[in-house]
Amino acid sequence: MNSPVCHPPDAAGLARAVFAEIAEALARLAETGEETLIDLRSLPFAPTDLETLAELLGEGEVRCDLDVAGRSEVRETGFSGVWWTRHFGADDQVAVDEICVAHVPEILAAHPDDVARAARRMADAVTAPASTADEKDLSRG
Repeated sequence: MNSPVCHPPDAAGLARAVFAEIAEALARLAETGEETLIDLRSLPFAPTDLETLAELLGEGEVRCDLDVAGRSEVRETGFSGVWWTRHFGADDQVAVDEICVAHVPEILAAHPDDVARAARRMADAVTAPASTADEKDLSRG
């Protein structure tokens, strides 16, 4: 005899609780500039909780796929300042799943050393003869 599956009254309760936490973090970001990171893998989410959270947050206009020390994707949710970031392991399984409440996620910010190198290369490109600049790949930092 099979037992009936028991679901809590609000099967999406954890998703709604995290959504409320994100709302509070977004208010702090707007008021004080404080950033927040929520590690979704540390929470006892059921697959339906993640689906519900994704539905509550919606899709934004920005999506970035990175290939730096492994594959990562960063996407803006339907709420500016709320970003969903996933880092994938060698087996292409989600290794890190987090919500970042920030103006721009740190992973997308250019490192100051990279900016300094790019500035020197660009300055060299500006002063280089046209034929030399055309021969070099100037598209990389």
